[in-house]
Order: sequence, then structure tokens, then C-alpha cells
Amino acid sequence: FKRVFPAFWFGFLTLLGALIATQKPIAVLHPLAMMLFGYFLFRHLVWDLADEVRDGGSFLLVRNGGLEQRVELREVMNVGFSQLTNPRRITLKLRTPGVLGDEIVFLPTAHVRFNPFAQHPLVDELIARVDAARRAV
Repeated sequence: FKRVFPAFWFGFLTLLGALIATQKPIAVLHPLAMMLFGYFLFRHLVWDLADEVRDGGSFLLVRNGGLEQRVELREVMNVGFSQLTNPRRITLKLRTPGVLGDEIVFLPTAHVRFNPFAQHPLVDELIARVDAARRAV
């Protein structure tokens, strides 16, 4: 999602623009507009995603690019879940910013769901674990 799809999107539109430019040069504006739209969409929905999130029990190990951050569950202020985006995203709002900032955004593992409005089971689990970690302190 983070690297292959944007590369495919921009590559396809570049090829389409090159083909269109030989026929109607003014029509190149359509693929350029789609590239601009795609850039803003990817910037807000895809490029902020963490590369990897590993569960360590009382903490999560988050990797994005060359940076790695250990996020203690008691340091999570809020667990958010996007219902109306595809793929669905989980956002962890942190009490204190780390090397990756004050929000960690990642994609949960896919699961079969029959109710399109139901939360991902990982969200409920994370909320319960964060609450338990805060009460233990």
C-alpha cells in the first residue's frame, strides 16, 4: 500500500499522459490533475503509515523507514479507528511524542467481516490493554 500502489499510480498516469500527448496535447491536463489528486490522497492516507508494528506484550515496537520506537501501552492516550477508509487504519495518539511523532498510524491485519461498520477486533483488544496498562501504574 505504501510504496507499490503509489508507484503504479504515478507510473500508469505518466504513461497515459505520454500516450495522450501525442494525440491531443491539451488532454495531458487530465492525467496531471489525477496525479495531483493522488499525491494529496497518498500524503494523507498512505505515506504516514508505519512500516511495521510488532506486539511486545506491554509495548509495541514501531518501525518506519530507518527509525524505530518502543511505545509503552501506558503512554497511549487514545486508540482511533477509521471506519470509512479502505484500507482501515488504526491511529495511536501518544501522551508524549517520540522519534516518530505523537501519532502512530498503521494498518491492522486483514480479517473477514460481515458487518462493514464493525470495528476491527484488534482495536477493542488494544483499548482493553491500554486501559489495563494505565491501571497497573
